[in-house]
Amino acid sequence: MLEDQKIGMIGCGKMGTILLKGILGRYPVSSGQIRVADTVKERLEEISKAYPLVVPAANRGLVREADILVLAVKPQNLPALLDEISSDVHPRQLVISIAAGISTRAIEKRLSGPVRVVRAMPNTPALVGEGMTALAAGSHATEKDLETAERLFQAVGLTVTLSENHMDAVTGLSGSGPGYVFVMLEALADAGVYLGLPRDIALKLAAQTLLGSAKLCLETGRHPGELKDMVTSPGGTTIAGLKALEEGRVRATLMSAVEKAALRSRALAGDE
Repeated sequence: MLEDQKIGMIGCGKMGTILLKGILGRYPVSSGQIRVADTVKERLEEISKAYPLVVPAANRGLVREADILVLAVKPQNLPALLDEISSDVHPRQLVISIAAGISTRAIEKRLSGPVRVVRAMPNTPALVGEGMTALAAGSHATEKDLETAERLFQAVGLTVTLSENHMDAVTGLSGSGPGYVFVMLEALADAGVYLGLPRDIALKLAAQTLLGSAKLCLETGRHPGELKDMVTSPGGTTIAGLKALEEGRVRATLMSAVEKAALRSRALAGDE
């Protein structure tokens, strides 16, 4: 599905580079099959040095040649880019945007003709191949287009496909979610230090506990409540800790954090 297609990527910032690295590490790619563009000349030089198979290019030339066009620029820079490349995008092409908060409808309006657009919402654990990416199809995108986008982002983790009206919720949960997890990770490690553990050991204990618990949930398919009950003995240590979490309204606070982030995403989207 990817081997015979030319991929163009505009924007080689953090997420663009993560995706590029993932694709090159997972799929067979021929020289020149992937072309990249970025406003920062030094960044393109770094990419060329690190990934010799990737060819630097100018925006419009890259767009004209690409079968799959990945737009990995910052949301505030996307409208100007779309205006620049509008006449070069063609209906045979799949356009994938990872610009947070920008709808497929807004992208389609700025591009000429019936453009096939897929919107992607990845998150930062993609850096270590454990990302979570949500995909939503625009009005002209096909099932095959979604399959192509899935394959691209499976190079950096898991994917889900859903209706675009759920994207704000995705942003609040998995897009912003790593931030919440890092706060929990830091708090658990701090607790270990408070109780006398060395900082490095406390952090390792906390990080592996979060990682292992998440993996257990994904691989067993069991409800987290069931998994919680497995580790909670009557009158034991875990139930004592869980009581403290309930008294601190941790569950309600996390739900509120996701809600607030989703509402903020919706507000930002209203500015497009």
